[in-house]
Amino acid sequence: MNSSAQSCVLIVEDEDSIRLTLRDYLKNKGYNVIVASDGVGAIKQLLDNDVALIVSDYRMDTLGGDYWIRFLKEYCRDKRVIITSGFLKPEFPIPFPVLYKPFDYSELERMIAEALRGNGVGQ
Repeated sequence: MNSSAQSCVLIVEDEDSIRLTLRDYLKNKGYNVIVASDGVGAIKQLLDNDVALIVSDYRMDTLGGDYWIRFLKEYCRDKRVIITSGFLKPEFPIPFPVLYKPFDYSELERMIAEALRGNGVGQ
């Protein structure tokens, strides 16, 4: 069981197959995982749950992209954040760590573990 099992991880991803597969993968690694399919759903989850870390896609139809990044930066300062994207390029300024799609789930899990241990990832 992962030592961060009590830390709630919110997965925000509009593609069902990625969101649900990633949820199952992280649950099998011992994480407490909740999901949302867009920024609006994520805000509802943030209001209802004690979320330690947000793993979010960048580009989503409903409250995604730059407005979502601005929201996270302004209103989620107490949360660790990791952004995933198949759209962003390294030269785009994002104030959070970015994992580019396609990515290996084990690489994301390593970033989550580091962030929850407080090693600076996602701050």
